[in-house]
Amino acid sequence: MITRIGRLFAVAMLALLTCGTMVAQNPMAPEGVKVGDNAPDFVLKNIDGTVVGPRTYSAAKGLILVFTCNHCPYSVKYEDRIIALHKEFAAKGFPVIAVNPNDSIVSPEDSYSKMQKRAADKAFPFAYLYDETQVVAQRYGARRTPHVFVLLRTRIGWTVEYIGAIDDNADNAADATQFFVADAVNALLKGTKPAQATTKAIGCTIKWKKG
Repeated sequence: MITRIGRLFAVAMLALLTCGTMVAQNPMAPEGVKVGDNAPDFVLKNIDGTVVGPRTYSAAKGLILVFTCNHCPYSVKYEDRIIALHKEFAAKGFPVIAVNPNDSIVSPEDSYSKMQKRAADKAFPFAYLYDETQVVAQRYGARRTPHVFVLLRTRIGWTVEYIGAIDDNADNAADATQFFVADAVNALLKGTKPAQATTKAIGCTIKWKKG
């Protein structure tokens, strides 16, 4: 029993050190947006060298904005689900935009060149943008990877309609029973508001610049 408990403790500590899920969030980051707020506009460099932002999607009804990265175990677990969200909803007017907010000095695995490699290896069908200055993550109030913001187009821009997790099971997609992002987008497509507009994002803390 002692050996089993010790092993479980070691695994838990390894996950904590790798992911930093309990590390305090950046004290310099502002609160960010809340559901119902106007979504901040931005443009960032995509992995193909082009500049992309919400305005790029002139025909979109909304956007699934996902702050994610290469190295975080939670982001890796959710990659296929993020791809599936794009494949399901892009044709319906809600494409995914993925944004990597991590500082590449603190987290070398999240450098721009490694973003390009990861996107090629996984055949990402969506834009994967580099938030090198971390300004976009700060404006939105992103704290984890992954952290999702579902946006809806309005006459004057975009509103934030959902903030939080993708679903209720980070470890195993097959065991998920609540599909927060999909449910939110489906509600918006029907002209209604998401029944659950906020959830707790589960993932690694964003790796903010030091100093």
